[in-house]
Amino acid sequence: MPVAHGAALAGIREQALAFVPPDYEAPIPDDCLDAYRAGRDAFTLTGSPALPAGLNLGAQIAALEAQVRLEGATLLPYAQYWAWWLSGKAVSEATSLGCHTDLWEPAAATFSPMARKRGWAQRFAPLARAGDVIGTLRPELARQTGLSTHIRVHAGIHDSNAALLAARGFAEIAGREATVLSTGTWFIAMRSPAAGAALPRLDEARDCLVNVDAEGLPVPSARWMGGRVLEQLGHRIDRAGTAGLDAVLDRGVMALPGSGGPFPEAAGGWIGEPANADEASAAVALMAALCVDAMLDLLESRERLLVEGRFAASEVMVRALATLRPDMAVLTASEAADASFGALRLVLPDLAAPGHLTRAEPLPFALDEYRARWRAAIARQGEA
Repeated sequence: MPVAHGAALAGIREQALAFVPPDYEAPIPDDCLDAYRAGRDAFTLTGSPALPAGLNLGAQIAALEAQVRLEGATLLPYAQYWAWWLSGKAVSEATSLGCHTDLWEPAAATFSPMARKRGWAQRFAPLARAGDVIGTLRPELARQTGLSTHIRVHAGIHDSNAALLAARGFAEIAGREATVLSTGTWFIAMRSPAAGAALPRLDEARDCLVNVDAEGLPVPSARWMGGRVLEQLGHRIDRAGTAGLDAVLDRGVMALPGSGGPFPEAAGGWIGEPANADEASAAVALMAALCVDAMLDLLESRERLLVEGRFAASEVMVRALATLRPDMAVLTASEAADASFGALRLVLPDLAAPGHLTRAEPLPFALDEYRARWRAAIARQGEA
């Protein structure tokens, strides 16, 4: 069951790669990007915000058209490229096509008008559902690995959607109003509204989007490249405890995020100076919690939040979220119920998630004033 990140694709021609798969962070020439954006469908139709470089998959295809020959090439989202590599069968799939690509219309569960008009929809391999068996392991791979030729290969799924499916394996999440925060290079908040709940009006300028789940249903989502930001700051908040937090709050030390995610106007930097590594880690963890808090506001999230992935181990971040959102149960899992488990649930849909969920304890002090000053500092950066 291949699981892969979004905003990535490959092309095959005559049973071989037709071109080098693009890197979504590689720059696209301005003239090509400007011409592409002039033909984009409205955000209200696709749920895809206008993103830099190749983070809109359609922008990658537009650049490829100008650089390589696409005639005769079959396009595949990245997870489905690996499904093809394993099985020899080419398919496409909706969770990958619905991931800020500009290529998919979530409400209609079909390719977007732009994708059809430009002939791109016709270049993609036929659609399959994420859990569909599309074939068996290619004989040459079976020979090379010693594995059986009877091993079944499934179509595959976008990684954040696999994490969402894993979360739905918990009784506290399945079928209920809940938001799942998947944390890694990207922090992606995906809201599963209760039946009949009104969907939020999403803000394209603040990195909100509509994902598509394994059932093909729209999922209101918000993103922030949190893992990358935290890595650049050099603080392992997933390993730090609450040491230094009191001093940070007493002296008003704040870490401000760079632009992107819910705060496109932010410019980064510090207010006050942390006295040591503990204080720096505490301030950075608070910054992460405050960014997530803003993402949840944009999604109008309520009732339950499940934090999964690497940064669920950040005590300050998780407990700060419980403090900032007292009306929500902020939960973490006792065992890994991650994208790989979500992929397994595509095969065994009734499989319960391992372990149990634990509700985070709020911090022993309020954060409302700190949040207000932190947001005001970002707003001043936007005015400068």
